[in-house]
Amino acid sequence: MYNQIMIKRTLGKKITNLAKKLPIIVVTGPRQSGKTTLLKHLFPSFTYVSLEDPDMRLFAKDDPRGFLDSYKPPVIFDEVQNAPDLFSYLQTISDKINKPGQFILSGSQNFLLLEKVSQSLAGRAGIVNLFPLSMSELKQSQLLSGNLEKTIFKGFYPRLWDKKIKPGDWYPSYIQTFLERDVRQIKQIVNLHLFQKFLKLCAGRTGQLLNLSSLAIDIGVKHNTIRSWLSVLEASFVIFLLQPYHGNLNKRLIKSPKLYFYDTGLVCSLLGITSKEQLTTHPLKGSLFETLIISEIQKHFYNQGVTPRHYFLQDKQAYEIDYLWQSGQKFRAVEIKSGQTVTKQYFANLAYWQKLGFITPQFSFVVYGGKALQKRRLATVLPWQKMVALFKS
Repeated sequence: MYNQIMIKRTLGKKITNLAKKLPIIVVTGPRQSGKTTLLKHLFPSFTYVSLEDPDMRLFAKDDPRGFLDSYKPPVIFDEVQNAPDLFSYLQTISDKINKPGQFILSGSQNFLLLEKVSQSLAGRAGIVNLFPLSMSELKQSQLLSGNLEKTIFKGFYPRLWDKKIKPGDWYPSYIQTFLERDVRQIKQIVNLHLFQKFLKLCAGRTGQLLNLSSLAIDIGVKHNTIRSWLSVLEASFVIFLLQPYHGNLNKRLIKSPKLYFYDTGLVCSLLGITSKEQLTTHPLKGSLFETLIISEIQKHFYNQGVTPRHYFLQDKQAYEIDYLWQSGQKFRAVEIKSGQTVTKQYFANLAYWQKLGFITPQFSFVVYGGKALQKRRLATVLPWQKMVALFKS
C-alpha cells in the first residue's frame, strides 16, 4: 500500500510512540485492515513472522521455546493468537531483556488475543486497534470521493484502494474467508449457513436498536445463541454496540444498545447492493449514512489510541440524539441526517435536549449529506466530508 498510493495511517504515530516506552505492542483489528503493511512500514528492521503460515504455526505450538530462540527480538509476530502458548514465554523474555520495542504482536481476533495478553502480559503491553481506512486518511491522500453514495458503497478496506478492486469482486470472498476462518476459530459454530443468515440480518439492522427477540425468531435459534454470535462479530471487529446513555436525567430512557458495522461497504455487500446508484433510493440509505458517520467517529478516537466515552440518547417519546461523547465536563451531541437540504426538523431533537439543559448549542452538531457548512442558532451544521471539524471546535 505504501509503495503505491502512500496512504498515511494516523495510528502509526501512536504505535511508534508506544514502542519507545513498552517492550510489547499489540495491534488488533479486523482482517485486511492493513496491520501487516503498516507494521512492516513502521519497523522495517524487525524480523517479520506470520503465524498464518502452517509451518510457522506448528513450530510455535510444538516448541515455543525453540521458536522464540530462532526469532529473537526485535520481531513482529503476525496473527499471534494462532500460537497462544507463546505469550507466557514472551513475558519471561521481555522481562529478562528489559528494554522497549522488543516484540510487535498483531492479530485479527480480539477475543483470543486480548485474553492471552491480559493473562500473561499485563503491564508490559500497549494495545491499539487498527481499523479500515478513515475518511480523514483518504482525504489527506486526496482519494476521498465527493460522491456520498460511492463512498458508502466502496467502503474503507485498504486492498480496495491499493489494488483498485471493485467492491463486488472483493467483499464476497472476504465474507467467506471470515466465515470459514475466524468464526470457526473463535466459536465452534457448526451451522455456518445459519450464521451467514444472521450476519445478513444484522446488516439490515445497522443503525437500529438491537432486538434480540426479533433476531432469534427470524433465525430460529435461542436468545443465548444470538448473544454468543454477536460476541463473535464484536470480537472480529465486524460490528460494535453503541450503548444508551442513562445518567440521572430522571426520564424514561431506552435501555437497548444500537447495532453498527465498522464498514459500510461490507454492509452493502451483505444487503445485496451491487452499485452506488442503488443507494440513491434504497430504504436503508439513512441507516447506512448514520453507520458511516458513527464508524468514522469511532475510527478517529481509536486512531488516537483513545477509548471514547460515547453513547446515544433516546427516551420513550423517541426524542433522540444519534451520538454523544463526553469531552471534559461537557457532552457533545451529534445528529446525523443523510439529506442534502437542511430543514428545521434536523434540529428538533437537539432543541428538545437543549431545553432540558442537558446539552448546549455550542456543543451541538448536525452532520448531513450536503456540502455547506453553516453556523445556526441551535447547532453547527457540518457536511459529511468536513465532519473532522467535530473534534476541533
